[in-house]
Amino acid sequence: MAKAQKMILTRSALTFNHAMVHSRDVGRALTFYRDLLGFKVVEDVDYGSRKVYARLRAGRGDGTLALHMIEPGKTMPEGDGIRLYFEVKDLEKFCERLQEGGVKFSKMPALMPWGWKHAYLDDPDGHEVSLYWAGAKRFKMSKMR
Repeated sequence: MAKAQKMILTRSALTFNHAMVHSRDVGRALTFYRDLLGFKVVEDVDYGSRKVYARLRAGRGDGTLALHMIEPGKTMPEGDGIRLYFEVKDLEKFCERLQEGGVKFSKMPALMPWGWKHAYLDDPDGHEVSLYWAGAKRFKMSKMR
């Protein structure tokens, strides 16, 4: 990369705004993220009798998540490569509450080789979700154990 390009990129000071998640059923996805994971609704949009869009804010921090209905005639790509990460301090208790609410986990909370605890599950549209706790290690280089 040219020196001028690097300077432009470093000066842009990008701030993460949100992630867009496509959904077959925005109402069902909204129930998952709002009612189970605790996101706060910023806005939601109906078209006809159907929810087509919702923007949610994490319970802590400034990150937002947009849920967007798949366009008519299009299908959700299998294995789309999306994994969303949400940090929660009391990970084990949070996961226990979700499990009591009927959420199925592919992996319950476990300490990973890089020192963070992770649990894995899928949202209603099959997008991978990682619930984790990194604590003070959040912005430090990972050390494999």
